[in-house]
Amino acid sequence: MTDQNGNQTPTEKVEPTARSMRTVAMTALGGTSIEWYDFFIYGTAAALVFPTLFFAEDMPRYVSLIASFSTFAVGFLARPVGGVVFGHFGDRVGRKAALVTALMMMGVATTLIGLLPSYEQVGPLAPLLLIFLRFVQGLAVGGQWGGAMLLVTENAPSNQRGFYGAFAQVGAPAGLVLANLAFLAVSGNLSDEAFMDWGWRVPFISSVLLIGLSLYVQLKLEDTEAFKELAEAASPAEAKPRSPVVQALKTYPREIGLAAGSFLGVQVTFYICVAWIISYGNDPEGLNIARSDMLTAVLISTMFAIPANFIFGAWSDRHGRRGIYKLGAILTGLWAFAMFAMIDTGDWLLITIALSVAHILVSMMYGPQAALLAELFSTEVRYSGASLGYQLGAILGGGFAPIIATSLLVFAGSSMWVAGYIALANALTWFSINALKENHVKDLDSVA
Repeated sequence: MTDQNGNQTPTEKVEPTARSMRTVAMTALGGTSIEWYDFFIYGTAAALVFPTLFFAEDMPRYVSLIASFSTFAVGFLARPVGGVVFGHFGDRVGRKAALVTALMMMGVATTLIGLLPSYEQVGPLAPLLLIFLRFVQGLAVGGQWGGAMLLVTENAPSNQRGFYGAFAQVGAPAGLVLANLAFLAVSGNLSDEAFMDWGWRVPFISSVLLIGLSLYVQLKLEDTEAFKELAEAASPAEAKPRSPVVQALKTYPREIGLAAGSFLGVQVTFYICVAWIISYGNDPEGLNIARSDMLTAVLISTMFAIPANFIFGAWSDRHGRRGIYKLGAILTGLWAFAMFAMIDTGDWLLITIALSVAHILVSMMYGPQAALLAELFSTEVRYSGASLGYQLGAILGGGFAPIIATSLLVFAGSSMWVAGYIALANALTWFSINALKENHVKDLDSVA
């Protein structure tokens, strides 16, 4: 709005109703849950199926496993690219449009993975197609997080950003639970031969549901008030930079770097506990725990992260983001050593407890993270800045975690080295968060 002299006048901020906020929050939760389901079923298949189906049979097991986890890492390599592309799109065109496009891409790519021919059928073309579609998955997940996160944090009341931001965060553990349930349901009702032949494809093909959800978002939800106010600014050329990504890098290089560092501990711990741990426990030359038992342990333990994210997100609204985040980094780093001591017993109950505690401690960081990152950047570059920080942390942390963990185990021969890797990542996260300012009491529109 402008006054009679043509000057910009402040508009009164429209607080969302409880009903509209619930709709936005549940839509963000649904979208991120299915999106992460698609991303995580790949991780489970990379541990259990892809080493056999998409690589040559004469490879040693640990070589094919590393090769399979390398295709898993391709998705992480694509995530910063997705963050750049969709960040630009989301800051220029709108949060909703970027989110819908990312959801569509993920639904199509994951469904096509379920239809891929095996190495036996088409030779080296099979892993090449797998890598391409995994790259598309990475682009999509790199873009959707920023859209879903801003959909809730920019719409949320200023004193509840941590709580509502957790709806976007909870999509990750919820998606993982759905992914493991899908694999358990399929593998539990099929023989090993049928599962390897066609059963593993069912969870991937089921991702067509994501296309329907993206259409619902397009038709039913409006963009955030913060973006609409930006779009209505008197001087659009000034309010919305031509390249939001470049502007974010120029204005907030320190914040982007520290945001990436703040994510290292979360990503390393999470992906070791949900993807790598399955192959570690299922290794016939190691713990030799049944595939279904490892999937069940991961499934049960991940469920604890869902309420924990909401609890710690709400805690950060009252007491600040940094304190609970730094405590989570310290406790997660220390717990890694106890966790592997319990896992190495081979006792299923102890494994489940060890992983459950790890997920709760990680939630001390992941729950408040959406609000913390949103509060670092101004509206015109918020999608780009938050996505860059988040996705750079993802590639440095989660993308290489299974490969590094496998390599440490092969060459060092002890899981305590993997625990040390987790501790190091969380130490770097602590230093990154310690260097950031506390912004939880700020109005998002006042971030400059």
